Amino acid sequence: MSAFDFTEIEFHKIITHHIGNKLRDEGYLLSSDISAIDGATTEILLKYFILPLKQEELFTFTHPVNIEMNEIYALASDLFARHELAFIETSQSIAKLLYENSQHPKIKEGEFNVVYFRNVCYNGTYTDAIGLFKSETSVPFLKMNGKDNHYFINHDYGFDVKGIDKGCLILNANQDNGYIVLILDNANKFGETRYWKDAFLNVKPLSDDYFQTNEFLTITKQFVSKELLKDEYNIDKADQIDLLNRSVDYFKSHDTFDRLDFENTIFQNDEVIESFRRFDDVYRENKQIELNNQFDISAKAVKKQARAFKSVLKLDKNFHIYIHGDRNMIEQGIDNDGRKFYKIYYQEEN
Repeated sequence: MSAFDFTEIEFHKIITHHIGNKLRDEGYLLSSDISAIDGATTEILLKYFILPLKQEELFTFTHPVNIEMNEIYALASDLFARHELAFIETSQSIAKLLYENSQHPKIKEGEFNVVYFRNVCYNGTYTDAIGLFKSETSVPFLKMNGKDNHYFINHDYGFDVKGIDKGCLILNANQDNGYIVLILDNANKFGETRYWKDAFLNVKPLSDDYFQTNEFLTITKQFVSKELLKDEYNIDKADQIDLLNRSVDYFKSHDTFDRLDFENTIFQNDEVIESFRRFDDVYRENKQIELNNQFDISAKAVKKQARAFKSVLKLDKNFHIYIHGDRNMIEQGIDNDGRKFYKIYYQEEN
């Protein structure tokens, strides 16, 4: 699993530009010199930029024709090669590109920082990195200034150090395959923010253990939750939950994944296994992804996905039954009056 260490990271250069919304014709303001940081602020600014970055899921730059045609990839390559000579000029080009992609009505104007970092440790190797960070949401804060025997209280606006809006860290590693990229987008649940990851950066997930584990669990969940509920399989909700539970347990109890072993262990039926493989093929084709039949399981991906594997059996509006263990301890039936029921067996009451 990839490992990052930022304990020795340091600023080399930083420049700040103001980026508006192009759809509203707000324009942009480009700095012509690097930003000055006082010594006491340096540590706070590092935490503001670095700590929120999600280290579990890694990305790489992509392009449908040629990776060299990805504009941020090309500008990052130029910055790694000529940062001493062309840092300001290249940062301005990146800022202009961000403005060109800021065309959704809900995109906020904000301050855009381009940073050149030293001493980023990735998998035991130290390298340089480029940071792209946009701060959009300002918040009020109080100032209480004492003078002589009284205080003067007022307020100002600034950025909360706990919540940068959008971030990207490009490591000078794996250049031929699109670099190693970390991403943060605190508003990614809204469609308007896709411009950051998809339009501006144009990245795709790195096909590492985290990605492989996450995608295979997603395929399994969708297959069990949708395909297996069709009448032809004669699987009820309790069976479905049991399959979901056993699927997650497989990933939790194994260090490595083997597709054939997984299929035989979980589905235990040739017809269902064949249906799963067809479903898997269609999913991969639609998503345009490649998955391996064997890989090391990512515990972080399993932990994330396990939250989505629901083990709750909802019965009308009266009862919720949580099924975590042996499927044989619950039976389904219909009484003489046509009422549906579940019979539950247990050893002791907790």
